[in-house]
Amino acid sequence: MSSLRVLVISAKFGAGHVRAAEAVIDVIREKNPHAEIYHEDFGAYLNKVFNSVLKTAYIDMIKYTPKLWGKFYYKTSEIPPDSLFQRFLNGLGRRELLTYIHTLQPDLIVCTYPTISGVLAQLRKNQLLNIPLATVVTDYAIHNQWVHQGIDLYLVGSQEVYEGLVKRGIDPNCIKITGIPVSLKFESELNRKELVDKFGLNPKHPTILVMGGAYGVLNGASRICKMIAGSEIPVQLIIVCGKDKRLYNTIERAVRESKNKVLLFGFVRNVEELMTVSDVVITKAGGLTVSEALTKQLPLVIYKPIPGQEEENANFLKRIGAGKIATHEEELGQIMGALIENLDERETMRQAASCAIPGRAAEKAADYMLELIDDWNSTQKAG
Repeated sequence: MSSLRVLVISAKFGAGHVRAAEAVIDVIREKNPHAEIYHEDFGAYLNKVFNSVLKTAYIDMIKYTPKLWGKFYYKTSEIPPDSLFQRFLNGLGRRELLTYIHTLQPDLIVCTYPTISGVLAQLRKNQLLNIPLATVVTDYAIHNQWVHQGIDLYLVGSQEVYEGLVKRGIDPNCIKITGIPVSLKFESELNRKELVDKFGLNPKHPTILVMGGAYGVLNGASRICKMIAGSEIPVQLIIVCGKDKRLYNTIERAVRESKNKVLLFGFVRNVEELMTVSDVVITKAGGLTVSEALTKQLPLVIYKPIPGQEEENANFLKRIGAGKIATHEEELGQIMGALIENLDERETMRQAASCAIPGRAAEKAADYMLELIDDWNSTQKAG
């Protein structure tokens, strides 16, 4: 009997799509240790110059011209599937990807990035592909780029996304509400006291975690950190700058003479530990960061959410009571002042976070994927 072979395709346009893919891969490996799992970056199947320009343009746009990105996001949110633009997207990397798939012959293809789903769904529509397809939607709002006939299984984070897909013509039987898959290390209950000691924190003082994302795209991060670090109320600050060295250096100068304790990090791999010792996180509203914080039952404050999917994710947090949105610095100061002083309000948000998502999302997603393979194989044999 041949080993299970799974192809997972993500994209390095932000780290969230990759983290969701890795979370699913880890669980499939745990459930089936002999499985052959191949994780590919969609960008590898595009022209190298085109991919580099596209990635740089995306990161620069959300960092420096977020309103322009928002206009593009909402402009394309209702684009018809037969439009010239959609047909262009569905053709990206098509020939190279199809050649690779035919060589690999996987039992399942999993996508965590919308454009890939469109390319593969088009191949299915043209009868060039006969492999089950699963798509993990990595945001808490739906956009037409996620919607493609020909996808056999959608794994989504909320009832709202489920309803958005159904409204756009996706068969309800193809959609499962699992939550957005996060690494199992966020599901583990860590010892907060031990971690507080590890980081040299004072258990009596509130701890604020500030995260700028992998590429440091949190608007006004240095001013935020300086404001909180200078708080008259005793507070502790943990800052994660990601891969943005310039941001790290700017913040280091800004908080150098802080009266409150500050821990400053660049790119880290222990976010689950930092979230465990924190009482509130100020962050961008990427789907995976939001999901990780909700899994850790950590209240969120979203500062100047980027128009588009992150704005929609922030609105989701506000609706469920697990997050607050600050649109300017004064409002952020008011929100943080209230949360630092009011334990009851933080606890109310923590309770809302604990009820927001199903939990064990990666495990549930992997179970549905393995079930899809079994159903597909049974159908093929019966046919």
